[in-house]
Order: sequence, then structure tokens, then C-alpha cells
Amino acid sequence: MIIKTASASDQAGAIGILTLAFSTDPMARWSLPHPATYLATFSSVAKAFGGNAFEKGTAYIAKDFTGAALWLQPGAKPDEETLKRLFEENTDDAIKEDMQGIFEQMEKFHPTEPHWYLPMIGVDPAHQGAGIGGALMTEALKAVDRDGLIAYLESSNPKNISLYQRHGFEVIGEIQSGSSPVLRPMLRKAR
Repeated sequence: MIIKTASASDQAGAIGILTLAFSTDPMARWSLPHPATYLATFSSVAKAFGGNAFEKGTAYIAKDFTGAALWLQPGAKPDEETLKRLFEENTDDAIKEDMQGIFEQMEKFHPTEPHWYLPMIGVDPAHQGAGIGGALMTEALKAVDRDGLIAYLESSNPKNISLYQRHGFEVIGEIQSGSSPVLRPMLRKAR
């Protein structure tokens, strides 16, 4: 499996992969349930969540654009203002308060010490189950382990928890607000 660091010219393809991958994600579709709104908005959500991963060389893609992962190095953060604006403008009024509760809880679980953060990883649904997600994790975790730091993510899909656990992540809690699906924060100890 060939995994490479994504360049700026790979960004559109990587965001396309993530848009396909998250089209059945419980949290993504709870927050953006209308197909037209999801398709019009999700690429901006992915770019905001992935922060500067493309510019910093911490975005990864699988050969032939079958999978992508956006990692944020220590000190880097998602574009929270843009994320909040996108959800404010595009979510149903009935869940806006719950969305705010999700963001507040995410902040409480997020580590304060230096760490690598995985805001998004996804595989094109036509290629899921072929080991692409695992290959993306293996490649990115080389940098995490080189730095000797912890890694953190929030799993928005219970189907993915076993993948993360195979790579050393442990569930450290649950995030849920109102009618939202459960988001599971996960931490991987430094190695």
C-alpha cells in the first residue's frame, strides 16, 4: 500500500475522498442531514477541521486517491471560527444548541500537553475494508512516534473504533449532546 504526504495540489482530491467517506458518518450526517447541504458544505468543513495539514506536510493520501488523513502537528489547531460559522449557517435550528454542547465537550477532552491530533481520516466507500485506513494510520504514526508524543482523535463512527484501538488508541470518554450521536475521544500514549 503506497501512502504519501499530500501536497497542495492533492488537496481537492483528498477533500473529495473525505466527503465521500463521511457521507454515511453518524455525526456528519446528524449535523448536515440534507444531501444538498452536506455536499455543498462538507468540503469547507473538512478544510477547516484539517487546518493547515496540507501546508505543513501532515496530510496523507493513499495511492489513486482511495483514502486520506489530515493530521495536525503539536500546536496546530482546526479553524474553529470557520467550523462554528459553517455549522451555524448550515445546521437545522433544532440542533444548534446541541452542536454548541458538542464543541464545548470536545474542548474539555482535548489534551493540553503537546500532541498530534487526527481531526479526519477517511476511505472512499468503494475501497473500504482493503486496509487503506490502517496503512494511513501506520504512516502518520511514524511522525507521532518519532516525536515521542501522544496522539488524540475523536471517533465519530463506532465502526472505526477497532481500527484506532489496533493502532494503540484507547477510548477516554463519550461526548454527546441532546439528539446527537456519541462521539468518542481517544488517546494514544507516547511511544
